[in-house]
Amino acid sequence: MTHSSVEHLPRWLKRNVPKGNANHFTAKLIDQLRLATVCDHAKCPNRMECYAQKTATFMILGDVCTRRCGFCHVSKGKTQPVDPSEPARLAEAARRLELKHVVITCVTRDDLPDGGAAHYVRCIHAVREATGAAIEVLPSDFAGNGAAVDLVVDARPEVYNHNTETVPRLYGKVRGRKADYRWTLEMFRRIKRRSPVMKTKSGLMLGLGETREELLDTLADLLDAGCEMLTLGQYLRPSLDHLPVARYAEPQEFDELGEAARRMGFRQVASGPFVRSSYHAREMVA
Repeated sequence: MTHSSVEHLPRWLKRNVPKGNANHFTAKLIDQLRLATVCDHAKCPNRMECYAQKTATFMILGDVCTRRCGFCHVSKGKTQPVDPSEPARLAEAARRLELKHVVITCVTRDDLPDGGAAHYVRCIHAVREATGAAIEVLPSDFAGNGAAVDLVVDARPEVYNHNTETVPRLYGKVRGRKADYRWTLEMFRRIKRRSPVMKTKSGLMLGLGETREELLDTLADLLDAGCEMLTLGQYLRPSLDHLPVARYAEPQEFDELGEAARRMGFRQVASGPFVRSSYHAREMVA
């Protein structure tokens, strides 16, 4: 069940269906190469738009997550062994789509000693060798494993993105008991210590019960930790089994928050109801 069948959405959250066959081309290619995308598995409202532009956010390490976040539609449960052919298949998809900026995210794999970091590195190297594209990674928190973070940083992705998702008061409710706000901030500090020139990025959802003051305090924490780019979007409930939407922020509020974030010092900000962590990712670093 999608969010649209759960509750009535305000008018600004209605989307037009993109025209043309590029959407089908991308979907078919991903299916042929046996790849997963967060576009599909997280029920992203931008899926058809991005597929129509022949782009996608690839999701590695399988399609089953070991965490049970209250907002996320990705399947939870027993994971499968890591597929050694995945880096090559991922690189082939990026090559055929002629991508210049490739976003690679993953399910959380708390069952793996390194959280899947070594596999992440193999995917980065494979895509870079096949395409020469800029690479943006959106990894898990690696369960507090600093060495795993270092491993991914040392593979030199152009952008290291990790979603904060919400304000610290709501962390346990939204992200689950294993997530740690302090570690989220420490990851950005660690990334910047290891690679001062690496671009850093994070995203938050509105509508989970946060206050404006809490949100601005969280943005200040992220800036202080070394995060440079920011995305703000509306939380949309993917099913009745997920956290309810506390409120729908109007587009004007997103505009105001985006401007506030820029004044605070974020170098690039994307803020709007449909903005997601990898939405128009290439444009943010252009």
